[in-house]
Amino acid sequence: MDGGVLVDTSVWVQFFNGIESPQVEYLKQGIQEDHPLYLCPIIIQEILQGIRSDQDYENVKDSILAFPILDWDPIEASIATAQLYRSLRKKGVTIRKSNDCLIGAFAQKFDLAVLHEDRDFSIMAEQGVIRVVSFRTP
Repeated sequence: MDGGVLVDTSVWVQFFNGIESPQVEYLKQGIQEDHPLYLCPIIIQEILQGIRSDQDYENVKDSILAFPILDWDPIEASIATAQLYRSLRKKGVTIRKSNDCLIGAFAQKFDLAVLHEDRDFSIMAEQGVIRVVSFRTP
């Protein structure tokens, strides 16, 4: 594991639901070895809004708030997100979820790789606008 990693909602959901994947294993290893794993406000929102049980909500909230949370002026973040989306559209690429562009903008701003299970981030990485954690098969 090199450098800081922004862990996307897609991986956190798998983690909290006990789903095994290379991304979840990476997250578990990062937690155990105290690697720099980050969240941003939209990821916190996406994780928490999907939790049905009040007790689970409180437990998950307490758990994720223990990680470093990226802080960025919301107006600047919104403008950077729009610029990211527009730059990709000019290349003929449409990102399905605008929240993914916001997460991508955070990754750009703070120079973090994204740990994900979402094709929008793979597309952004293919276009060279963000870095992602890659998994090589032997």
